[in-house]
Amino acid sequence: MVFKNEDIYSAALVIIGNEILAGRTHDTNTPWIAERLTDYGIVLGEVRVISDVEEEIIFSVNELRKKFDYVFTTGGIGPTHDDITAESIAKAFGKELVRDERASQMLEEHYGIEELTPPRAKMSLIPMGAKLIPNPVTAAPGFIIENVYVMAGVPRIMQAMFDHLLGMIKAGKPILSNTVACNLSESTVATDLTVLQEQYPDVQLGSYPHYRGGVLGLSLVLRATNKKNLENATERLIEIIKEHGDEPRALSIRST
Repeated sequence: MVFKNEDIYSAALVIIGNEILAGRTHDTNTPWIAERLTDYGIVLGEVRVISDVEEEIIFSVNELRKKFDYVFTTGGIGPTHDDITAESIAKAFGKELVRDERASQMLEEHYGIEELTPPRAKMSLIPMGAKLIPNPVTAAPGFIIENVYVMAGVPRIMQAMFDHLLGMIKAGKPILSNTVACNLSESTVATDLTVLQEQYPDVQLGSYPHYRGGVLGLSLVLRATNKKNLENATERLIEIIKEHGDEPRALSIRST
């Protein structure tokens, strides 16, 4: 279920890089971004991992920017020959890829004029009309074009860029969440969870089996922006667990 609330914003993430698909690099950006977006009332509705292929980048960006409030991309804006994200996104928007004077100045100040090699200078090329995303780590900026936010793939650099972005984008209502753990199986409570979801359509209800200490159990996560509805749904969930002869082993409540 996706939140349906005018105060909740939606986002998609496009991870660009052959190294992710080949398994040489592990994706740590997705969980970090998802958590940060949730903090700001922005729901990550889709994640795509695509290769460094122009057609794939253009297709994904053009499709997702029409479906979501925000589209974030990571990867492919470095100095090497296979870093084609900036050029591809320029084509997706029908824009010319141009050298940005401010970006050039940032790179020159960081590397020095003698060390600003052509590959490094390439990182100052952005779609015409795009706004820069500062990069306090290595100076090479990301950029914003309409609702698409283009960032580096290296986690430390991406996180610095993303923290800057959060001060620029419109946030939604905080998403509250409760987690109730029990020893019941999913099949035992499946019917009850269906009824509970129908009773509280604005509460997102997820069921996640786990195996801890040799015991099979279940974590039930409820998420909503309406605190009262979340509390009522949680109370009913606890009652359901007790009706099946079990006691909740843990209850965590957090405002995210």
